Amino acid sequence: MRSCRVALAQMNAAVGDIDGNCARIREAIAAAREAGCAIVAFPELAVTGYPPEDLLLRRAFCEDSRAAVAALAPAAEGVIAVVGFVDWRDGDPRNAAAVLAGGQWRHSCHKRRLPNYGVFDEERYFAAGRSVPVYRAGDLAFGVAICEDLWYPGQPLTGMALGGAELCVHVNASPYHRGRAADRARMLATRAIDNRIAIAYVNAVGGQDELVFDGGSMALDARGEVIAGGPQFREELVVVDIDLDEAARRRLHDPRRRAELREEGALAEVERVDLGVAPDLRPPPAPLRPRAAPLAPEAEVWEALTLGTRDYLAKTGFTRAFVGLSGGIDSSVVAAVAADALGPANVTGVSMPSRYSSDHSRADARALAANLGVELLDVPIEPAHAAMLEMLAEPFAGTEPGLAEENLQSRQRGNVLMSLANKFGALVLTTGNKSEMATGYATLYGDMAGGFAVLKDVPKTLVQALARWRNAAAGRALIPESVIAKPPSAELRPDQFDADSLPPYETLDPILEAYVEHDLGGPEIVALGHDEATVRRVLALVDRNEYKRRQAPPGVKITPRAFGRDRRLPIANRYRAW
Repeated sequence: MRSCRVALAQMNAAVGDIDGNCARIREAIAAAREAGCAIVAFPELAVTGYPPEDLLLRRAFCEDSRAAVAALAPAAEGVIAVVGFVDWRDGDPRNAAAVLAGGQWRHSCHKRRLPNYGVFDEERYFAAGRSVPVYRAGDLAFGVAICEDLWYPGQPLTGMALGGAELCVHVNASPYHRGRAADRARMLATRAIDNRIAIAYVNAVGGQDELVFDGGSMALDARGEVIAGGPQFREELVVVDIDLDEAARRRLHDPRRRAELREEGALAEVERVDLGVAPDLRPPPAPLRPRAAPLAPEAEVWEALTLGTRDYLAKTGFTRAFVGLSGGIDSSVVAAVAADALGPANVTGVSMPSRYSSDHSRADARALAANLGVELLDVPIEPAHAAMLEMLAEPFAGTEPGLAEENLQSRQRGNVLMSLANKFGALVLTTGNKSEMATGYATLYGDMAGGFAVLKDVPKTLVQALARWRNAAAGRALIPESVIAKPPSAELRPDQFDADSLPPYETLDPILEAYVEHDLGGPEIVALGHDEATVRRVLALVDRNEYKRRQAPPGVKITPRAFGRDRRLPIANRYRAW
């Protein structure tokens, strides 16, 4: 039996920090060599961070990436390193993986499939690869694929397997959304079975603007069985032993490969590369096959929000955050995420009561701050509110009080928060959820003012589930039960409740999911069992408020279709879903 020990380096790269990323790559190469690994694999574009977006339009950036790989090569002595980077060839950047062995840069594999949907814009930047390299290192034959390359049947994996590779090293920067881990495992199992090949899948981890990469690296054998798995949402060097002869045995009993090899051009794109090294493939006495326990659904989302918030602040140079605490569930969940992400000492809650704020909401804000251990400032906005009403009395004369007067309070709170953040060099975390962003139930330059929108992609019903989960995980009511139980209210006028302006969230959120995430039309949504008048009303709100969402800060993507770089609709748009 031949066994290949592979290290999957779940790494949190920072976009543009080429020197810092390479320092961490060197550390992982050394750790993999110490662990007796034949191969260590790093995520897609590990050298530059992913996605570098329009940095790729700067030739100097691409050339710096190549120079960094050349400087890394001597570190790959005694272990084969597969490192994601930006290659510059023939006037175009390429999404590439460098194969380093024997202290030299032996070859580069170029990504063939360039995704151009959802959050991806790779056709905008990269030229596609054409060949299918198969690398030989003594008795080891393996190929390399880059992320999207395996989401399609056929090349490059088919050529890789026909060319004799028994292992595919699959390097990725695959963003998180709910259910994504299961999607990946199903896809990889199908590819492994169809091609009778083992797959070592390594994924990035960390937050980058609106995206969160969740790790979850895994190894599958040629039967499509997951034999090892890394943790989600944290860096780790996942070391696994892979039985190479499993693929060979399965191919011996399957004549389809021999038939495929007889087809004209079957190996036309295969490029054979000898790495000039021969790793030790003797099987260890006790194979390493670590298995991280999967996270529960709410725990997975909480970890994504926490990691996304922590990395957004860290990678943009902030260490402290301000959160407006209203005593409501949204601001409570945001404060709890921030405390977990940054540490309570780096989070300041700000209570900004107005003439309409209830005593119980103020008490709930104080209780939450005490439970989390965060500082709480009390800055009543009544003086500013009264002054603004007086200033606007003449132009507003003869009109009935309404939204404009109500929203003055929200905008004054936005001013207070931004002033505090400006004074102390901190970032404001906004507290609006996806249900509110979808329907426009938010105030421009008020509760939408800030630097990062933690719950931007989290529907209200999920916010409620997250609050309950966090309390259960803490073993106590970290978020006061009264916050979770009371009817949601903006408290901008007497006896105001969200249900006065919106359908109940249990009704609203499924309609929003159908329209925003699945692009169903009005009649199709009604056919799912929803009331037609309610559907018409909700869809009109979504369509009417695109201009607000364009002005919202970035926030963590946790659904398959998030507002922002994922869902892109024209603001000036007369098409309606009926």
